[in-house]
Amino acid sequence: MEKFIHVHLLISIIFSILIVVLGYEKSFLFLNSSYIMDARERFMSFDTTNLLDPPRPSYTFSIYNRALFEKSKFKDYDSLLESKLARSQARANHFASILENGNSIGANGTQTRPHESKREKGEVPKTTRVHLVEGEYVATFTIGSEETKSYLLIDTGSDLVWWQCKPCRPNKCYSQNNPIYDSTKSRTYRQLDCIVETSSCHVESGGYQCSVFGNECLYDYKYVEGSMTKGWIAEDVITFYLDLSRVKILFGCGIDQTSGSHFNGEYSGIAGIGRRVLKGGYSLPSQLEADIMAMCLPGTYSTKASTISFHRTPYNKTTSAALLPNSGFPNFYFVNLYKIFINDKEIPFFPSLSRNFGNYDMTGGCIVDTGTVMSRFPTDVHTVFRDTFRNEVRGIPMMEVPLGAFDTCYIEQPGVVPTFPVVKMYFGYESPDNLLLLQQLRVVVHIRGLFCLAFLPWEQNIAIIGNHQLQGIGLTFDTGTDTLSFDLDAC
Repeated sequence: MEKFIHVHLLISIIFSILIVVLGYEKSFLFLNSSYIMDARERFMSFDTTNLLDPPRPSYTFSIYNRALFEKSKFKDYDSLLESKLARSQARANHFASILENGNSIGANGTQTRPHESKREKGEVPKTTRVHLVEGEYVATFTIGSEETKSYLLIDTGSDLVWWQCKPCRPNKCYSQNNPIYDSTKSRTYRQLDCIVETSSCHVESGGYQCSVFGNECLYDYKYVEGSMTKGWIAEDVITFYLDLSRVKILFGCGIDQTSGSHFNGEYSGIAGIGRRVLKGGYSLPSQLEADIMAMCLPGTYSTKASTISFHRTPYNKTTSAALLPNSGFPNFYFVNLYKIFINDKEIPFFPSLSRNFGNYDMTGGCIVDTGTVMSRFPTDVHTVFRDTFRNEVRGIPMMEVPLGAFDTCYIEQPGVVPTFPVVKMYFGYESPDNLLLLQQLRVVVHIRGLFCLAFLPWEQNIAIIGNHQLQGIGLTFDTGTDTLSFDLDAC
């Protein structure tokens, strides 16, 4: 027994040395409990005023883990993680409401509802749509001629780019840590004239209205958890410091953000990065006319900047899935998930995921969504997936009762570095070129001293691949070739 303990302690030391050599960004490769606790402590104590935001070339932005900006509100990392999971659950609930109601989706990828035809001057539409809850990553933007530095949440599930915009309505802008963008001081600011530029105001989508007073393109955007933004569509520039270039974009000039739940002061707004649509659309890929969007999501405990870029990718495209168009959800990223294995055990899809993707009728398929934390499978698929996973785990004691939403959790053993089964996802057909291999902290999550299976069930016929499984992977969304490529351990 003593020899057994010494061997595992030696293994633990070796893993710790490898972690130092390979860098903290590769933490998802290891389940060393001492490293995890150390990484959490570093994460929770990190001073965000020390964030390094190096100059970026055109169409490239720095991105950070959202939790970095919100950690001070929580007593420990587990509480922070539970807050993320609750937010992700609200997002999943909204996905489910769309699927169950069968609502059609407009050009901006959100539920359509009628809009009223008459408005008083400066009044935004009163019939709004509820949009997906905002994302889990924050990007830095430099906006306007005054070059105001702003942090915006990025979200693959939404279309609009908006930020707080002075002059606000009286007491209607929330307090934010960085200076609020002031449209009156920006020499490059221009309010959209919705009469002259009719096609640029998406009134057919609902939630937007062309006001006959002042020719303003008004918007009213409401998110799942209750937060709202109201204002008008305008144009200004984003500056990239490395080559000092400026790019014009249309954005929501938010003058009222205090209805319902309030946004956090750590960021100034939200940047929708939903799939590019060729005609119209306010998302960054659509406005930048970018077929390629590349990003590498920072690891769970990362305090470093990663990047999101448009038009080009720094990542290898050796492993790819097909991006499937969906007329109901034009901004979402559907992929052709084909088979799932745990180690070498295939997981049957049953009717829930075996439908023909070509129908695009929301009765089957898989969405890649960076705003969802834990991946989700239809309940029948998840049940077999979970049971197969349990059968493949060797020598690690399992908790008899669930921990919150997690139904499969394992007890941490001092001095032991556990090894969990790998999850293999094939896209289109079974080939190494179409294989996404997930292991260790991409398969389990460490919470409350337990290692829990990081996949959840839900009562829908669609799978979602979330950001926990995608951490540290270089993602290249290429709508020119309709592919999504995965570059393992790219950041």
